[in-house]
Amino acid sequence: MSNILRNKILFTFALLALIGCQKESIETNELKQFTLLNPQESGVMFENTLTEGLNTNILMYEYFYNGGGVAVGDLNGDGFEDLYFSGNMVENRLYLNKGNMQFEDITAQAGVATKAAPWKTGTSMADVNGDGLLDIYVCYSGNLPPGKRKNQLFINQGNSENNLPTFIEMAGHYGVDSEATSTQASFFDYDNDGDLDLFLLNHNPKSIPILDEANTKEILKMTDPAGPQLFRNDGETFTEVTEKAGILKVALSYGLGAGIADTNGDGWLDIYISNDYTVPDYLYLNNGDGTFTNNINNALGHISHFSMGNDIADINNDGHADIFTLDMLPEDNKRQKLLMAPDNYEKFEFGLKMGFHHQYMRNMLHINNGNGDFSEVGQMAGISNTDWSWSALFADFDNDGLKDLFVTNGYARDYTNQDFLKYMADYLKNNKNGLRRDNVLELVHQMPSSNLHNYIYKNLNGYKFENKVESWGLDQKVNTNGAAYADLDNDGDMDLITNNINQPASIYRNNADSLSSENYLKVNLKGAHKNSFGIGARIRIYSNGKLQQQEQMPVRGYQSSVSPILHFGLGTATSIDSLEILWPGGQVERLRDIKANQTLTLAQQNADEKLYKQEKTLTLLAKIPSPIDYKPISKSINDFKRQPLLVNPISFSGPVMVKADINNDGLEDIFIGGQAGESGLLWMQVQKGVFKERKHQPLKLTETTRTPMQCGLILMEMEPLIYTSLVEAMAISFPQTSDYKTGCI
Repeated sequence: MSNILRNKILFTFALLALIGCQKESIETNELKQFTLLNPQESGVMFENTLTEGLNTNILMYEYFYNGGGVAVGDLNGDGFEDLYFSGNMVENRLYLNKGNMQFEDITAQAGVATKAAPWKTGTSMADVNGDGLLDIYVCYSGNLPPGKRKNQLFINQGNSENNLPTFIEMAGHYGVDSEATSTQASFFDYDNDGDLDLFLLNHNPKSIPILDEANTKEILKMTDPAGPQLFRNDGETFTEVTEKAGILKVALSYGLGAGIADTNGDGWLDIYISNDYTVPDYLYLNNGDGTFTNNINNALGHISHFSMGNDIADINNDGHADIFTLDMLPEDNKRQKLLMAPDNYEKFEFGLKMGFHHQYMRNMLHINNGNGDFSEVGQMAGISNTDWSWSALFADFDNDGLKDLFVTNGYARDYTNQDFLKYMADYLKNNKNGLRRDNVLELVHQMPSSNLHNYIYKNLNGYKFENKVESWGLDQKVNTNGAAYADLDNDGDMDLITNNINQPASIYRNNADSLSSENYLKVNLKGAHKNSFGIGARIRIYSNGKLQQQEQMPVRGYQSSVSPILHFGLGTATSIDSLEILWPGGQVERLRDIKANQTLTLAQQNADEKLYKQEKTLTLLAKIPSPIDYKPISKSINDFKRQPLLVNPISFSGPVMVKADINNDGLEDIFIGGQAGESGLLWMQVQKGVFKERKHQPLKLTETTRTPMQCGLILMEMEPLIYTSLVEAMAISFPQTSDYKTGCI
């Protein structure tokens, strides 16, 4: 009996083990949203290999691990989108898409092999000369002589007999062979004259210490080649108009991301610049007359500190362009404490004094309110902490009608590791001769490395995102910089392409067509004049009472450009009720009853001549000049020196303000309490909306009654006095109908 029981138990365990193995096998082979393709199978063997040396390392060049980009577009007109990768220390590579996720390296045949010298950075595709063919622009940077970092422009000459695209380098001919240290090039029509102009995002390769107010103001006045550049397309050549256009071109420029979009809906394309370090971001609003105005302080309440790449898209489907910027805040507490130094309050205050805005180290999602300002909701949305991030891309990866978010992440070495920084400080202290050139690599090799995964978030409702890294199959450990999306296999969903450091480039096939029955619409634009791809066009689609909006702007994220074919996920909708396109220059075209699951080609020549007029948004309240000429005296107080554990400072609540009809003339007057060492001010309303300061106060503060700040002011009908937080009183009669008032601002 015991043998039979023993056999049954053994059989049961064996059966459970078999079931477990089968279950594990099923789970292992389960199809996820994305599948990483094997480079041997796809043919894309590009790898951005960085070789550390005495002169080429993170301590000698701070941008050493900033990586390269990728550009996507159909270069030979065969209906499949091709890939172009930029390499910092290796040659750039062009891969022809042969269909079925198969690619061929045609770099040499196409004539797009770059200079052997480093340092290549961003790359983009655009029809620069307006002949209907995509050209390729390549940016250069690095600690090199200016002559060795001239940017390149490869002009598409059409196909060879083998149907391969061919190119000729013509940057010098067009006047865009800039020698600045460039990050990325964005081609767009800023003056709406029908051709593509060029915005060149540059950066200073050296960190300039911001020491004092006078020195910083002087730097901000001086033109420097490290600043961004704007080139106007004049036909056969480009003319730089940076300063004429009102764009700041100074040494304090650390541009890592440039987003181009019509942020205020006036039909003119604006520029958002992400700046690293203490330098603030810029939101240049297009004035429509060839000039721009920086509106960052008015439109955004606060911004990222170490701004990296960015993307501008309508993420909540309300018809307004939202702004997302990346930073370096780690996801978990351990890495936050390991990689982040304590904040410097004096430095923060100095930045505010210099107009550098309120900056905080985390990703920022700025929701466009449609009235000229934005509300930042990154933490609420769940996308504020993605570590050392580079590229942000919004696209509808699951075709449900909401734009999801892909973020590239990683830095080859933990450059800000606090333990390493202490080690380096001790190393330098203990070496009397300082840091010698032949000891640099010794220090570099002591710097820790942490390979992390990229991030991908599903958009749940336009304001909340869910982390889908594991369930969508993007949990590989890799250091990624530039990235792009495109429907590489023409199956109706957006695939992902990434440029990695010291690892092969990644191509992720999107399996949305196999996992769900969601529908889509792709839109291929044929612009007019020399803007053949309709750069800057805005498309709105309406389906089942829902709105979606996209702008045609391929340069997105970081050092990269995405597919110029716009992709809309439609969910279960089998058709679109209507589509409206605002072409560059203001022409409007409308279509109705469009079937799903197709590529729709729209030509600007078919648009109405009627020009678009921006609808003015009526508001309940209007901003008017203050009738009271008063501004509190700002005093520099650091509460944290006295109480380091304070959550927020408490010395900036400001003086009190209260209103009442002091002289019983039927008009309400205003009293403003004084700050420390100051008397309060009384403003009498002499006629409706007109106030006059009462110069002679009934009582003045004495040394014994002087308070740190008059706060908690009370007007009471019980007594003919105005009381402050301590003793100050003013012998003024109040009408018996006066209300009990209190307030503090």
